Amino acid sequence: MLKAGIVGLPNVGKSTLFNAVTRTRKAEAANYPFCTIDPNVGVVTVPDDRMYVLQKIAKTSVVIPAAIEFVDIAGLVKGASAGEGLGNKFLTHIREVDAIVQVVRCFEDADIHHVSGSVDPVRDIEIINTELVLADLDSVKKRREKIARDVKRGEKLAIAEDAVLAKFEPVLNEGKLALSVQLTPEEKVISRTFWLLTDKPTIFACNVKESDLATAETNAYVQKVRDYTKTHLACEAVVISAQIESDLIDLSPEEAKAFLKELGVDESGVGALIRGTYHLLGLRTYFTAGEKEVRAWTIHAGDTAPKAAGVIHSDFERGFIKAETVAYEDLVKCGSVAAAREKGLYRMEGKEYVVKDGDVLLFKFNV
Repeated sequence: MLKAGIVGLPNVGKSTLFNAVTRTRKAEAANYPFCTIDPNVGVVTVPDDRMYVLQKIAKTSVVIPAAIEFVDIAGLVKGASAGEGLGNKFLTHIREVDAIVQVVRCFEDADIHHVSGSVDPVRDIEIINTELVLADLDSVKKRREKIARDVKRGEKLAIAEDAVLAKFEPVLNEGKLALSVQLTPEEKVISRTFWLLTDKPTIFACNVKESDLATAETNAYVQKVRDYTKTHLACEAVVISAQIESDLIDLSPEEAKAFLKELGVDESGVGALIRGTYHLLGLRTYFTAGEKEVRAWTIHAGDTAPKAAGVIHSDFERGFIKAETVAYEDLVKCGSVAAAREKGLYRMEGKEYVVKDGDVLLFKFNV
């Protein structure tokens, strides 16, 4: 299962957000730096209303959503790349995740200490990114030194690695993220072995106060984050209120909906954050739907039908014959598989078919 790491400066709401997305109280949330030391890990279901529409069509009582893993990582401080705070430990934990959720404080509160003494979300983003860039630059230089002899000897793999590292080094020297370097598909495969921190896809979570959630789009801090991330990082930013989400943990779905309605919002920010992270990881969903259950299955964007079948069981991929396929929208419009088949919208697809997000599939296989 792919992992998304929740990172940020101390006291920006990381642990509170982790508790909210995992619907637990596993992570200690306190008003002092480094209350999280060892990372907390939780499996998070991906909100998807399409499952409940399919549930009615399939006439089943069982719905199984897709899931990803979230990791709550210790707060970073200036100088982490040189070992300040929990620097080395923090950076190691980030290397182990597949994507980053960077929490940014977008609220004033005299009772909650800010490690830099004031609230400035763009400065906070730059502090974190600078530390990640410095750590990556150090890694790149050390790797190039390590393989220098092999490059001189003409070893193909070392030469290929050095060529990719040579693309990263000047960009990191300029303070830019490794993610901004244009690589060929072959070079991307090589770059994954470097485990660079700034080569991971990132989404920003703007943490606002409860009273600001309904009017977050006019929040000056949120606007600054959105402008900065769009202009400088080409990343998405979503709005959440970690404290509200934490308060929702103990409520039933109906009570939570009523509570959010009172606040003037239709959906919790965490739902949008989880979905955004899921797509950030390059993940897509297809469904199986029958009387037994409706289930969301996780695949990577671009996966073919046999690969998608293998997510259910390796035998399905090994003995793949064909996939009976209907698009979610077409099935909903028709109201049943039989009606979709009559209209020619229910079709057979072979081994080359690239599964689309929302496809409803039934696999035929033989082993």
